[in-house]
Amino acid sequence: MTTFFVLDVPENKAVAAVAGEAPGVTVDHIGPYFRITSDDDAIVVDRRATGCRHAVWYSSVAGLLDSRITQWDKDALKVQAR
Repeated sequence: MTTFFVLDVPENKAVAAVAGEAPGVTVDHIGPYFRITSDDDAIVVDRRATGCRHAVWYSSVAGLLDSRITQWDKDALKVQAR
């Protein structure tokens, strides 16, 4: 399972929303964080679809659970299971 966390603040809501639009991706809350999970191998979030500016984009991931970031650039965030 692929899992990452994003702090639930107004600036990050679009990251969770766009991630949750992908087939097989679930977004819920755990404490003050969005927990974004998928049984598939990867979760891909398109930066332009989120409307996030670069500073917000590169500070949005708060943590990972048995996962790793394999892409995090100006185009996309890709998180995969370890």
